[in-house]
Amino acid sequence: MASEKPSNPQLSLNIRRYLLAGILTIAPLVAVWLVFNFLLGVLSAAGRPLAAVIADAMEERWPALAPWLADPRVQWLIAVLAAVFVLYAIGATTSRVIGARLLGLFERIVARIPLVDTIYAATKKLVDVLRQKPDSSQRVVLIDFPREGLKTLGFVMRIFPDAKTGEELAAIYVPTALNPTSGFLEIVPVA
Repeated sequence: MASEKPSNPQLSLNIRRYLLAGILTIAPLVAVWLVFNFLLGVLSAAGRPLAAVIADAMEERWPALAPWLADPRVQWLIAVLAAVFVLYAIGATTSRVIGARLLGLFERIVARIPLVDTIYAATKKLVDVLRQKPDSSQRVVLIDFPREGLKTLGFVMRIFPDAKTGEELAAIYVPTALNPTSGFLEIVPVA
């Protein structure tokens, strides 16, 4: 009868811990790769018609480039660059007064189309939120809560001066454990 080796719980714990650490390390890189792969695919598909025109014009002018321009990777690169250029031109145009007025007109037209209005408005709000830079008051802090000596994490919502003393105070939101949409608002000195 063969004897079984006793299992090593520390080894099993280390394997799980290091595997989880590896996944958590790679996850942001995979997310970035997926987003960029998607965006480059969209840009390539959007720029493909313009890329074909550019490739044809280059081939007529420089026939020696024909084999090089036939390479799918070169066509993909030209399509992505063409789409990026078009996006740049749109951004430059809408940043000017006339472009902003045209964009406003377009948004008023879109607002009259029932389902499209909902999708456009939600997407615009999301983009506006992502475009905003967080100010220095929006951060995570460690405060004494619910009493002195016990610590918990909270989110600084706003910094303001005390009306009587002029001392800077911070409004800290402390979410509850079971339902993070509810919580406590603590007013504490910034110091």
